[in-house]
Amino acid sequence: MADMVHTFKLSPDWKLIQAISSLDRFDGSWAAIEKREGKALKQLKSIATVRSVGASTRIEGSAMSDEEVKALIEKLAISKLEDRDSQEVAGYFEALDLISEVFPDMEISEGAIKNLHNLMLKHSQKDEWHRGNYKQHSNAVEATRPDGSKQVIFETTPPGIATEEAMMALIDWWHTESETHPIVKCALFCYDFVSIHPFQDGNGRLSRLIATLVLLKNGYNWIQYVSFEHEIENRKSEYYQQLMESQRQRPGEDVYNWVLFFVDCLNNIGGQLMAKLTTQGTVASLGPKEKSIYLFIENHPGSRSGDISEKLSIGLPTVKKILTALVQQKLIIKHGAGAGTNYSL
Repeated sequence: MADMVHTFKLSPDWKLIQAISSLDRFDGSWAAIEKREGKALKQLKSIATVRSVGASTRIEGSAMSDEEVKALIEKLAISKLEDRDSQEVAGYFEALDLISEVFPDMEISEGAIKNLHNLMLKHSQKDEWHRGNYKQHSNAVEATRPDGSKQVIFETTPPGIATEEAMMALIDWWHTESETHPIVKCALFCYDFVSIHPFQDGNGRLSRLIATLVLLKNGYNWIQYVSFEHEIENRKSEYYQQLMESQRQRPGEDVYNWVLFFVDCLNNIGGQLMAKLTTQGTVASLGPKEKSIYLFIENHPGSRSGDISEKLSIGLPTVKKILTALVQQKLIIKHGAGAGTNYSL
């Protein structure tokens, strides 16, 4: 018989226990890593922020690339946010930036969540009527069929008193639950929030902001140096599948697969973070030409040897020789063959 956690069924097995233990080992070593890699982490945080903003808004339909997101963030103070994609990117960045700056003092409360929702949508005129307030109308999760008709995938919590009571119960559980492992607790909080769907719009984006917040509040500080949102974007189909498989069973659903997916995502990005730190150490030891070529490819994925030679004023034979060495060192990846050969990290 499954154990009950909050309102969910969850029976941990060795697969889940091992996944959580692996994450705990990485987290236990983080303090020493953070102290050793202080300088490298500053750059990684900036990169992770751009990737998180871009990924989370693209999951919901935005068309902006990471390069476009980076350019917008850098000029945010003077940018005119006339299109919806730009408005969503700017709002998500400001909400994520606030979490990063003040999370130690930010409470997990209905007020804090409503404030994050308001900030996330503050640039969107379309959402002005509902931002920062719980939904007034039903917002069932729907899919569009090939013929254009809609199919209801999941009925969310009804608006009004039902939503208010569900959010009060979730917040109360968060503050009173003391026996559940912190990672499982974070996974369940995010799951229940997105299943309630308390706001008229923006629930998916806000749930990913909340994931970062609750992880930081539980001491998983390394999450700000890598992009949880980017991992979700890369596994978007699996993300929705695991959510919906559980949500279709509500109430009293079995959430084992969702928790395992959540923990697996965190283990993956923890591994990516360590790989990036190792790569940065290797890059730091490169010569000037090698480093300039590596950094050019980092900022211009898909670059060809001729483009690199022309832009950096380095002879083509030298560029090709360095590219071969960087591929052998597994710092860059070679794509294609012949005239179409290009490189990325």
